[in-house]
Amino acid sequence: MATTISPDLDPVRNWLLAKHPERETITPDEDLIEARLVDSLSFVEFLLTIEEASGAEIDREAIEIADFRTLEAIGRKFFR
Repeated sequence: MATTISPDLDPVRNWLLAKHPERETITPDEDLIEARLVDSLSFVEFLLTIEEASGAEIDREAIEIADFRTLEAIGRKFFR
């Protein structure tokens, strides 16, 4: 069962949906990489979107891909 996420993540979800207009929604627990919503070419822009929305810089030297797999994981790592 999908959980709800903070409205603070709306800019991140909106960025993903804008990149994939064929999608209407993204669940909090959907794997963004497996679903091909984020790929290596868009990852830097994705990081910048998260930074802007969270107000915190992401340490590029300490990136753990698991922190970016789902909106739920992003919320736990960068929005709490």
